[in-house]
Amino acid sequence: MNPSKTGLSFLWLSAVAFIADLATKYLVVTRFALYESIDILPFFNLTYVRNPGAAFSFLANHSGWQKIFFIVLAILISAMLVYFLFKNNAAQKLQNAAYALIIGGALANAADRAYHGFVVDFLDFYWQDWHYPVFNVADIAICVGAGLLALDAIKNGDKKKSEKKA
Repeated sequence: MNPSKTGLSFLWLSAVAFIADLATKYLVVTRFALYESIDILPFFNLTYVRNPGAAFSFLANHSGWQKIFFIVLAILISAMLVYFLFKNNAAQKLQNAAYALIIGGALANAADRAYHGFVVDFLDFYWQDWHYPVFNVADIAICVGAGLLALDAIKNGDKKKSEKKA
């Protein structure tokens, strides 16, 4: 199968997400002290924190086994999604873009975890005393990818229903 006719042609998006995430983390680590925070807007700070766990610090308070677990999990999921990209037609744009963004975000956080032993987070949104968990560009890529998958399921679910009726 020709890679330009498969979803593999969307892997450039994975590279963009991967590079953008690691570049922004590098800027934060080299310019901020741990827990340093800069007010940007009345509801947004740049705040350097470290997350040894997963989303919302899930499993952060364990002895360290979670580091290897999350690295292996990211690699396995990314490999599965690369396979899905290979099987997809390039015309499946929403699904291919979603898979590519998830791959880029997952591998960027895995690289960060492998290098530092934790994930660097720095985007801090809040309202008054309530703070949303601090996150990074890789997390945005993963969430946008998940949203695109949901949109694709809704969009193509309607197509499949109409095809069954016909």
